Amino acid sequence: MELFYYLLFGGLSAVVALLELSKTSKDRIATSTAFNSFKNNYLVVYSLMMAGDWLQGPYVYFLYSQYGFDKGDIGRLFIAGFGSSMLFGTIVGSLADKQGRRRACVTYCITYILSCITKHSPQYKVLMLGRILGGIATSLLFSAFESWLVAEHNKRSFDPQWLSLTFSKAIFLGNGLVAIVSGLFANILADNLGFGPVAPFDAAACFLAIGMAIILSSWSENYGDSSDNRNLLSQFKGAAVAIASDEKIALLGAIQSLFEGSMYTFVFLWTPALSPNEEDIPHGFIFATFMLSSMLGSSIASRLLARSAPKVESYMQIVFGISALTLLLPIITNFLVPSTGVKNGSISVASCIQLFGFCTFEACVGIFWPSIMKMRSQYIPEEARSTIMNFFRIPLNIFVCVVLYNVNAFPITIMFGMCSIFLFMASVLQRRLMVVAESHKSKPQDWTALKERDNETEPLNI
Repeated sequence: MELFYYLLFGGLSAVVALLELSKTSKDRIATSTAFNSFKNNYLVVYSLMMAGDWLQGPYVYFLYSQYGFDKGDIGRLFIAGFGSSMLFGTIVGSLADKQGRRRACVTYCITYILSCITKHSPQYKVLMLGRILGGIATSLLFSAFESWLVAEHNKRSFDPQWLSLTFSKAIFLGNGLVAIVSGLFANILADNLGFGPVAPFDAAACFLAIGMAIILSSWSENYGDSSDNRNLLSQFKGAAVAIASDEKIALLGAIQSLFEGSMYTFVFLWTPALSPNEEDIPHGFIFATFMLSSMLGSSIASRLLARSAPKVESYMQIVFGISALTLLLPIITNFLVPSTGVKNGSISVASCIQLFGFCTFEACVGIFWPSIMKMRSQYIPEEARSTIMNFFRIPLNIFVCVVLYNVNAFPITIMFGMCSIFLFMASVLQRRLMVVAESHKSKPQDWTALKERDNETEPLNI
């Protein structure tokens, strides 16, 4: 069965290489030298930021267990991280629109570096503080950088279609290649060189510091709505009005929450799904295979986004449908493929089928990221981009906290079935978004009108 891992990884590598090397003029977008310089600068920074994130992933749980904490203690640490992202991260991330997106990106670097430093302490309270800082950093990572990119792209009057090129390359590198290399590098530092499980966090801090230096030296500042009379409460109210008054924004937020909620739940479920009888599986190699599948998806997305048809609103319906089917595989194999019941053996036939399906799901994730970024750039008003994007993460973080708290309360098949239902719902909502977008091709709702409506009441200073 071990040969299966290598065949799957090798096959995916060949497909990714073939897709990248076989691109024609229809799959490529002709751009300017100035844009290429701007894009490459952003990709370097984004890759460094993602390296700082990916380096930590494989050793977070292991480090906590090495400090002597049990599953309950570790679970509370993870819940604190998502809860912090929901509460404090929403506030800090929303300040980017008023205080500046570049400043928010620098804040991400500082916050995450501090979070990495806390990993040197075995004290539970210090580690809890690190998780809270990490939650804040996560909100900034998934809002401030994209908001800065979109605003700066438009400020420099680049072709709007070129934005999709930056998105797809960022996901191909940051969520694919960098993730694979970071996982291998973390393994070398912690195990091969014997520096221990804290070493990847120190390396992450170094990469974040390098990225911060590039931001400070080469990025200009941009804002959303920086008017003096716009305090945090009025920003929240304005963003809520924008979501409530524009069905496209509301649908986009619901789609994002449903897909990302299922995606983060999958992160907690794939290990027990592939080793129900405590089979010996190579977690690091499987993780690298998942990231390679994500690279495959982002490569497909770059081709789709480079063409005028099909529209992103159209093909994402299919992507959500396929992803829903792949997460039904654990339920199907549970009924159709008998379990071996052998403890500590090699991967079973049922798990091989599931692994293939999980790789397909990760390919859908690779398509999802640049595509949702493209739709957000089209539908979310610039003046409140970071605020609205962080609003979208509130139901996501609530959902993940609930799942983490009850992960042992339900059979794994029930959890996968729930995720599959959510993904089917995302497909239905994506269909609705396409219909609404086609029927409202006039200019988006005027943000100035929303501000005037919001300012009719006297704001409270926060």
